[in-house]
Amino acid sequence: MLDHEFVDILVCPRSKQPLVYFPRGAGDDDEAQAFLLSPAACLRYRIVDGVPVMLPEEAEQLTATATASLVDRARALGLRVST
Repeated sequence: MLDHEFVDILVCPRSKQPLVYFPRGAGDDDEAQAFLLSPAACLRYRIVDGVPVMLPEEAEQLTATATASLVDRARALGLRVST
C-alpha cells in the first residue's frame, strides 16, 4: 500500500494533474490489483511490488466513459478525488 502523503505529491507525467489511488483495485478487494488513475489523461498506471510505474507509454489508455466510471467508483469507495 502506498503512503497517502506520497500519493498526494504524485502527478500524472502526461497531464501534470493529480492522481486517484485505488489501493485495492476498482473492486476494493485485492491489494495486488492496486493502481493510480489519471482522470485528466484517461490513463491507468499499474503498481508493481509497491512501486508505481509512472510511464505514460506503459499505462493503460482508457476511454472517457471508463475513466468517468472509475472516478464515480472512487467517490463511492470514499477515495480521494481531486476536483
